[in-house]
Amino acid sequence: MNLEWHGHEEVGTSKAQLWAFISDPKSVADCVPDLVEAVVEDATHFDAIVSVGVGPVRGKFKLKIELEPQSDGNRMNMKISGGGLGSTVDLLAGADLTDHGATTSLDWTGTATMRGKIASLAGRVIDAQAQRVITTTFANVKARCASSSA
Repeated sequence: MNLEWHGHEEVGTSKAQLWAFISDPKSVADCVPDLVEAVVEDATHFDAIVSVGVGPVRGKFKLKIELEPQSDGNRMNMKISGGGLGSTVDLLAGADLTDHGATTSLDWTGTATMRGKIASLAGRVIDAQAQRVITTTFANVKARCASSSA
């Protein structure tokens, strides 16, 4: 099963502050919804365990996450791979940052490939769950950046 998403977010902080935030694996990990545990491996890698619920199926996914900051400070890419519940997921995401002074916009895209039991049993539910995770993650980023800017 292949899924694609894209969107636009406005974050109430400067580009430099947002860049510092999204370049820090600990900060990014703290924004992941339903996080059970995160272990930062180095400046661009962390492992995460998240609770997953797709319809009546509940369990945990173990994920390896790699941040790929581009040297110009205008784009952050991310790779996520892992699995659980008899399924695997590979996700590639990226966001372009645009400075507007006191705010920064993120134009983002993501593509995921999911294989296994969950993909075969809960196709449409997965997209809705993914949208919830994306929305919650960005809301967490915005809230944490706003509180660090204050």
